Amino acid sequence: MTTASFKEKIKGIGGNASYEAKARVLREQLDAKIPAALKLPPAILEDPPLDITHIPETCGLLNAQELTITELDATAVCQKIAAGELTAVEVVTAFGKRAAIAHQLTACLMDFFMDEGIRQAQQLDEYFQKEGKVIGPLHGLPISVKGHFPLKGTVGCGGFLVNMETSTEDCDMTSILRSLGAVFYVKTNQPQSLMHLESKSSYGRVVFEPHNTNLTPGGSSGGESALVAMKGSCMGLGTDGGGSIRGPCAHCGIYGIRPSSRTTPAHGLLWYQPGQDGIFPATGPMCRSARDMRLFLEAVLGANPALRDPEILPIPLKVPDLTQKKLRVGIMMHDGVVMPHPPTIRALNLVKEKLEASSEVEVVDYIPYDHDRGFSIIRELYYEDGGATVRRILEESGEDMHPLTEWVISPPVKNHDAAQVWKLRDQRDTYRREYSDYWRSQNVDVVVCPPFQGTASRHDTTKYIGYTAIWNLLDYPGAVFPTGLVADPAIDIYQESPTPMSAVDEYNISLYDAAIFKGAPVSLQTVSRRFNDGLVLAAQDVIERILKS
Repeated sequence: MTTASFKEKIKGIGGNASYEAKARVLREQLDAKIPAALKLPPAILEDPPLDITHIPETCGLLNAQELTITELDATAVCQKIAAGELTAVEVVTAFGKRAAIAHQLTACLMDFFMDEGIRQAQQLDEYFQKEGKVIGPLHGLPISVKGHFPLKGTVGCGGFLVNMETSTEDCDMTSILRSLGAVFYVKTNQPQSLMHLESKSSYGRVVFEPHNTNLTPGGSSGGESALVAMKGSCMGLGTDGGGSIRGPCAHCGIYGIRPSSRTTPAHGLLWYQPGQDGIFPATGPMCRSARDMRLFLEAVLGANPALRDPEILPIPLKVPDLTQKKLRVGIMMHDGVVMPHPPTIRALNLVKEKLEASSEVEVVDYIPYDHDRGFSIIRELYYEDGGATVRRILEESGEDMHPLTEWVISPPVKNHDAAQVWKLRDQRDTYRREYSDYWRSQNVDVVVCPPFQGTASRHDTTKYIGYTAIWNLLDYPGAVFPTGLVADPAIDIYQESPTPMSAVDEYNISLYDAAIFKGAPVSLQTVSRRFNDGLVLAAQDVIERILKS
């Protein structure tokens, strides 16, 4: 097998001469924002190892205090700033420097503005010194922001180079986070169309999974997951309309939750199908610890975002005390469409074994309800115009269509007239009701299942997102967490030739070569019914603790 060079790996989407010229300017502008003092030696970039996670620690560009700070999760950062043990300037400087290093190795950034972050942090430090208290629960916390969240004065993008902008205002989410004390310093990369579970960007970059750069960090929040995995951020801001928080977090071995939609702010996002509401995306955190997910949701929901946006449902986060109740957990080994690869099966078997041995939970087998039908419905809902808008944007801009963009707008996607849209929405609602009745009949509190049909995938191969998208269709919240396992070619092999469950499964089986996935993190997903976000957080804590005991 021929090994691609780093320069070949990092080459992204092309286009006509006009497109290439614009993309080149954007790349040069971003490269110029990385300080010369933070540039990695050419020798490292010419031939980096497959696992690049340790390079920030060994490259000599970060001092001991900065390395210590960037090992902290978001909760610890907030605690130490509030206690006066760290300043906001020290924290954003450390994470900003590490983000610059991470970007050179993973192409995870869309914009870099550490100097602006330091100015924000200085103002917060002055407030703390004067008032003796923090301005809000996220005082001084550096938060990295996915590219399609508008953030005043920074570069943003709605999925294509043609809708790249320098935003003039914050969107609701970034405005709220700023009011809570968050500090912004980077924007992160995302794929063409914002609808891939990978992250080859629309202006000539490929984002890498840091534990194995032959693999993708997922998408569409792949810049965030790569950055957090490289410890260039301890809290990232992502969106999820089909798995775009959970998939990247799973691929990179970090934590993330897709809340129930319309509970967290999503107004003002850069997007190319305004008014398309067959599926509502959710916004949420991508972070280094389980407790950070709760920190984020409690802070954002505590700001009463429904007072700004009439679309938001004012539902408080209620995290139950599971010491008073035996948790009933369903284990879903597969979705009836695609069988997960051996590393994920190993993790599922382990969690089932550990939970069955625990007195805290009751374990049952969860059989999925017609997931193939549900996935077909949501694929149609994504592009009710049959992909006409995507094709028009690309044709007008001269940007080449990525093969995964072609896939997301391929059948069952088709153009719908008004009556056909009504019929499709009715199919969605009928399926949701049937699934709700089925879930009740199973009498489970939560389901533990794969977040993807394997570990991180090879670049340009992700053509099934049913393990996350089905829960978007149902609007069931889901949290992803690392199991602590990694893909091991010595044991993660098929014991006998697998029999495909479907044509999609046959394709998935063809992608598996144990050696290629070596070292990739193995993650799982915890799901519950709509608006049970607090239960998902509480159950995930219990399940992860038992798994790792």
